[in-house]
Amino acid sequence: MGEAERVADAPARTSRRGLTIGLLLSVGAVAFEAMAVATAMPAAAADLGDLDLYAWTFSAFMLASTFATVAAGRFSDRFGPKPPMVVGFAVFAVGLVVSALAPTMPVLLAGRFIQGLGGGTMNLTVMVLVARVFDERERALVITGFSAAWMVPSFVGPPVAAWLTTALSWHWVFWSVLPLMAIGGSLIAGPLRRVHLPPHHGAGVAPRLLLWAALAAAGAGALQLAGQRIDWWSLLWLALGAGLLWWALPPLLPAGFRPAGRGLDAVLGVRALSAGAFAGGQAFLPLMLVQAEHLPLDWAGSVLIVGSVGWMAGAWLQSRPWLRLRRDRIILAGTLSTTAGLLLVAASGWLPGRLLVAAVAGWLFGGLGMGLALSSTSLAVMQLSEPVAIGRNTSSLQVSEALGNSIGAGLAGTLFVLGLTSGNSALGFGGALTAMALLAATSVAASVRIGPVENHSTTR
Repeated sequence: MGEAERVADAPARTSRRGLTIGLLLSVGAVAFEAMAVATAMPAAAADLGDLDLYAWTFSAFMLASTFATVAAGRFSDRFGPKPPMVVGFAVFAVGLVVSALAPTMPVLLAGRFIQGLGGGTMNLTVMVLVARVFDERERALVITGFSAAWMVPSFVGPPVAAWLTTALSWHWVFWSVLPLMAIGGSLIAGPLRRVHLPPHHGAGVAPRLLLWAALAAAGAGALQLAGQRIDWWSLLWLALGAGLLWWALPPLLPAGFRPAGRGLDAVLGVRALSAGAFAGGQAFLPLMLVQAEHLPLDWAGSVLIVGSVGWMAGAWLQSRPWLRLRRDRIILAGTLSTTAGLLLVAASGWLPGRLLVAAVAGWLFGGLGMGLALSSTSLAVMQLSEPVAIGRNTSSLQVSEALGNSIGAGLAGTLFVLGLTSGNSALGFGGALTAMALLAATSVAASVRIGPVENHSTTR
């Protein structure tokens, strides 16, 4: 971004400080919901039944988020990031209400899908605001603040969700997020009105691109359905899903994207693979701790907090000026840590009741790696993008993450269903978590291909 555009886009310092506080609180509300739902879902599944749909409660959110991030990125370029942010707030709130009122698992899935539409829109517009309002040095600190806004609720979310579920009902986990959204929205409204963020001239919404986003999400859903059915129809769903992704994904990614490419291409691959592996692990770790390790819900939630401690440590570490590592090396260290952590968690899945300590330690290392890698991939995309392409490339990054999350949860869900139908819980949990560790290992290979990316937070 040129200096003239920086001056035109930047708000007064007071307004920018207020905007930052509002964004941090809003991100914190979404983070609280994510961690609370992960903790409460075993109780919801026990109440509603349809355990074979368990993985869909996570992938429904991610599939909707895939479409929403593309739409929000294009609307942000065309109209500025403020209108889609307001819409994202409203849609996310509607999804919370539907989920809170859900009497059956299919209704809960619908609520999670609506939440994904709102959450994906909010996540994208927040990152566009960071890219357009802050300079390169400030971005690392703001991204760290967002990581803190995700991590602090991670300490509060699991125990609060466990208490709400035990004392009242899992439905109250969704109700509890609405006041947080209202407070965050009211705090952000004033500063956001005073921020001048004009749209990029010549940017269009491109309805065909939105169709491709919808088809890509449908393709990921078809792949998961293929795994859930485990019959001859699975081949049809598998072919349909692969075909849709092959056709619809390229327009959603940077021009000339190659899966085995370097630079920006490799950054997107790391984000998809590492985030998908961790999301699949997080979806089934609490269920494993409750069903296989026979831990109370509050203790299972406490293990998620351990991962949050690691994530926060990684996010803090990657922003330190004394860390004399290039950004690509930080990403590599993160993917290695996540892979090692998921291998430990997978080992505990194969031997329930014997390696609980390994699961806890593994989740700590997994979180550490995600804190290092996810913050750094966001910064790497900003550094590798031209100003006019930041909205598109940030959208591509989040599309990659959303598809990775949905495919990771879907793959874990497929292996879990196989174990469920065979009556072998060790196969279900161990197989699912091992697949996530292998998926994380592929992100290590992708991180090696990124190439040199300087760490501007170390520049004085």
